[in-house]
Amino acid sequence: MMKRLDENIIYHDDQNDLIKTRQDSDNDDATTSTSSALSVHDVSFNNCPDQSSNLNASEITPINPNSSNELVVLPEISFNIRVQSPGLDSFDLSVISSELVQEIHQVLMDKQETCHRTCFSLQLDGVILDNFSELKNIDGLKEGSVLKVVEEQYTVREVRIHVRHINELIHACDLNDLYNGTNNYSLCLVNDINNSETSVSPNNVVNRRNGAETNGNDSIVPEYRIPNQKEILLTPLFTTNNKINRLNCLKTLSYSEWNPPNGSRKLHGDLVYLKVTTYEDKSLHITACTKGFYVSQTTDEKFVPKPVQPKAIHHSLVDLLNNISPIFKKKFRVIQRKRCTKHPFERIQIPFQIHPWLSPRFEHIIDHFRAEDPNINKLDHEDHMPGQVRDWNEELQITKELPKKNLPERLIRERAMFKVHTDFISAAVRGSQAVIDGNVMAINPGEESKVHMYIWSNMFFSLGFDVNDHYKDFGGDAAAHSAPANDLQGVRAINTLDLDGLHTLGTVVVDYRGMRVTAQSIVPGK
Repeated sequence: MMKRLDENIIYHDDQNDLIKTRQDSDNDDATTSTSSALSVHDVSFNNCPDQSSNLNASEITPINPNSSNELVVLPEISFNIRVQSPGLDSFDLSVISSELVQEIHQVLMDKQETCHRTCFSLQLDGVILDNFSELKNIDGLKEGSVLKVVEEQYTVREVRIHVRHINELIHACDLNDLYNGTNNYSLCLVNDINNSETSVSPNNVVNRRNGAETNGNDSIVPEYRIPNQKEILLTPLFTTNNKINRLNCLKTLSYSEWNPPNGSRKLHGDLVYLKVTTYEDKSLHITACTKGFYVSQTTDEKFVPKPVQPKAIHHSLVDLLNNISPIFKKKFRVIQRKRCTKHPFERIQIPFQIHPWLSPRFEHIIDHFRAEDPNINKLDHEDHMPGQVRDWNEELQITKELPKKNLPERLIRERAMFKVHTDFISAAVRGSQAVIDGNVMAINPGEESKVHMYIWSNMFFSLGFDVNDHYKDFGGDAAAHSAPANDLQGVRAINTLDLDGLHTLGTVVVDYRGMRVTAQSIVPGK
């Protein structure tokens, strides 16, 4: 369901307030007239046209030819194609005519056998397919067509994307990122609960210090649920997944200190240098070039760019590591097999994160990419727009003004709005955290801390305090703390009307470390 930009992201210490906030948000979202979640996948495929028919058939047809206002959505065409990937047998893939080529890319990057490939193109009869084209608009694509995965040359950007993707695959079964909300990941317990229910036999006994105990008799109530308990433990609230042993296939994976390549090495095609330590205690320096990855003769003390094995270049970093480390090959396969047992929705980043208020204590391990993230950009701007600041107000208003006369236009509009809104909320959360943590300079540093205002990444931040005694007779700071939530409800109601020419500021309310921050897009003007 589409959630408007004025989503109330709450970091409550009180679980009941958090639940109530999300319930209120869901109730408001139910009143919206359109939804970006509307998908052709939701349409029934009964009485579908023949799969061999033209994929460019009209999607919208009038019910009554004499009335252009009555429209019906014809079901999308589902068909199978064959994907041929290097080093693998071709396999079938079910697609829908309205899908983008980019979605097939994502499927291949998530599939266990092809997940380690990122820099490739899809070709049909030797023609490279545009990633943003819909399948129904591709000439010659039909039932049984063969799409060929063709490895492309790397750039510095593609190498960094590839290495980070491999690092995420290596840590795919770690729970730290889920609890910490890293990279928009959220904790999901569905798979864990289902597995625990099916794996626990009636004779098993689970004892978590007077926690849930089962011995085949459902009538036994755990002690922590009995009223008037002097000691109520939080341990039973944790699921069993925090006891899973960490699966590691590499000791370290990081960028080498020899970066960046000098001018002469750039002319030879060197892009990035990596350093890897395997569980065989091999310390390797890997060179990423335009053609792929190879192990060089470089050491920590001396730079020798020559490859250890001439012409031994692998397009995928995983293929190279599989070749030099049997332990990595075995454990990486186990990790990916375990990752693919989860539901697909558990393996992807979601636009609206779920931030748990309770987390077990994890062992702190070395992760060079995690250490690099806070320093990747001094202003913490988006990676795909380095050195630039997004004009949130312009993006929000432009997407609102997109045409919405028919269903395809409404879908495009809602998807664009959803993307901008989620980016705005994510940036507002990061900015609010930076404000409370003291990492942003106030625009009025000479005044009292409660009066401080901040500007960060084209957003205006203010704190929820009664600075001018406006709420003196109504509770002071407590009333001022509640006021932004009420203002947010008003902005949400106006957005729900979706009237042409009526615009509002992007507004997000964030509770973090016991303080309330209101983030807004900056009012345009001279």
